[in-house]
Amino acid sequence: MQFFTPGNFPEHHNMYFIYGDGGTGKTTLLKQFKGNKALFSFDLSYNVVKDTGDITLAVLEGTDIPIIQRVVWDNLVAAINSPNIDVICLDNVTALQNYVLDNIEHAAKDNRQNYNAMQKWFRDVGTLLRRSNKTIYVTAHAIDKDNGGIDGQGRYEADMNLKTFNAFTSMFDLVGRIYVKDGKRWIDLDPEQGNHAKNRIDDRKLINADELVEAKPTEEITVEEPKTKKANKAS
Repeated sequence: MQFFTPGNFPEHHNMYFIYGDGGTGKTTLLKQFKGNKALFSFDLSYNVVKDTGDITLAVLEGTDIPIIQRVVWDNLVAAINSPNIDVICLDNVTALQNYVLDNIEHAAKDNRQNYNAMQKWFRDVGTLLRRSNKTIYVTAHAIDKDNGGIDGQGRYEADMNLKTFNAFTSMFDLVGRIYVKDGKRWIDLDPEQGNHAKNRIDDRKLINADELVEAKPTEEITVEEPKTKKANKAS
């Protein structure tokens, strides 16, 4: 175990995990991150960022699927070690999870340990990303549980095995759900809503999706005090 003295803790860049329905703009959010980016696209939804000029794209080939854990790990290590990459994006780990689980099920003799094996792999990937000192952005699909609650709390979660999700995102600084309401995109970061969210970066709980990485300064509104009329002197 390595120890760090007070005031000398290792620095690390922020890690973001955003989940939501298809078409809510999860992949588009990658444009907000500054620097050169490595995009690992597991659902091939990369058209929205193809003209950015600062993204290196990686997509799976058919021969990668049976050994996807090793392929993803080795290429993540390569991206982490590259001085030309500032941001690493895993786009749609829901799809990645399904590939990994399918591989584990085919290789296992006893299926009772399948989810434990998947949780461990994702935890190891999360740890690798945490130690990378790169900015990390990860997306996933969402599940609408529609539990019929009056307040709607706890209705949404990432489309992942819950224990796998917890093992993977425990090291992330920000976890939120993106959604569209009245034509605007929002990200819920409030854990009190019960939708698997957190924000260790700042104190925002609900944000405009366009301000995920950098909050826009709010205009200060000053209200002038109404002028009081001087009372007429009595004659």
